[in-house]
Amino acid sequence: MLLSNLAILVLAGFVGFAVISKVPNTLHTPLMSGTNAIHGIVLLGGIVVLGVGHDLTIFDKLLLVVAIAFGTINVVGGFLVTDRMLGMFKGKQPARAAAQKGAQQQ
Repeated sequence: MLLSNLAILVLAGFVGFAVISKVPNTLHTPLMSGTNAIHGIVLLGGIVVLGVGHDLTIFDKLLLVVAIAFGTINVVGGFLVTDRMLGMFKGKQPARAAAQKGAQQQ
């Protein structure tokens, strides 16, 4: 059982790498946003299991808290990276608009 699960994990890693390496850079942002949304659902499921699970051991609860913390870091970091990448596609402000914006801040 352990060997078959390990083989599935390794094969899934190879397939995932092969699929992701073929994605062009322009599709990275939409795919990352979708992945963050999916991971948010997984994160919500972890919170529900932690709240409803009555027969969880201390180790199970600790593992859930660690998973929720890492999931939160992944979701927030992913959205920050997505926002930064989308900011790169915005056009630069004209020099006159940038000068007016600087004058307003002073």
